[in-house]
Amino acid sequence: MKKIRGLPLAHKKKKKKHSKMEKVFHEYKEGELHSGSKKGPIVKNRKQAIAIALSEARKAGEKVKPAKKKK
Repeated sequence: MKKIRGLPLAHKKKKKKHSKMEKVFHEYKEGELHSGSKKGPIVKNRKQAIAIALSEARKAGEKVKPAKKKK
């Protein structure tokens, strides 16, 4: 910890960026999440919202589990 005039400086808290997952789930809970584009139907299934959130997070470069490989 750095000191100025003998007094320790408090660490500044960094504002956490909202992850893509949080943003997508917020849209889902508000009933604003669409499958595909904004013209697509509204997502009503929670599992579908999770799949969309994971997909968008991967595209944004966030660290999430890799997608399951199809056989």
